[in-house]
Amino acid sequence: MTASADAVAFPTPRPQRLIIAITGATGVIYGIRLLQVLRDNPEVETHLLISEAGMLNLHQELGMKRKEVEALADVVHNVRDVGASIASGSFQSGGMIIAPCSMKTLAAVAHGLSDNLITRAADVVLKERRRLVLMVRETPFNLAHLRNMTAVTEMGGIIFPPLPGFYHRPASIAEMVDHTVGRVLDLFEIQHTLTPRWNGLKAQS
Repeated sequence: MTASADAVAFPTPRPQRLIIAITGATGVIYGIRLLQVLRDNPEVETHLLISEAGMLNLHQELGMKRKEVEALADVVHNVRDVGASIASGSFQSGGMIIAPCSMKTLAAVAHGLSDNLITRAADVVLKERRRLVLMVRETPFNLAHLRNMTAVTEMGGIIFPPLPGFYHRPASIAEMVDHTVGRVLDLFEIQHTLTPRWNGLKAQS
């Protein structure tokens, strides 16, 4: 006897989980823009972390309050809660983006300190061989910064300073931010329409 099509049940695909952390470096707009874009993507479930210094910068640079930022995420974790779900390798995720990433956070990740939930979650992502992207913000770099970036890269992390591109001729800061955010989303194979794709140099008239 052939089973009825109605009797066959397929599980609903679970959204990809992505951890987003905002730390105390300038450039919090990158973390906010990531959350805004992913909020409208039903295939991604965002887990948000904000350090105390990150919250100060959110207020200073964007005039945002904590509730406004947290409303952009699907799940919010307290940075002090080292017993949260994302602190375990058994928590399945597509990876983590720290946007922006302060030099203090970079150093903690590079040396495996796991001194708060941000650095613990990053350590878990690295040990589980998942994708970790650090949007480091500082100029100029000193030798300690460079060595820490090398250490994270050797562990499998990706160092992604949010440097703007100009070949697409951005007309605003928002377009420059979207270009960078789009490139980060590309690393996780998340579809977007934030910026035009490079199709080669156009012939000069």
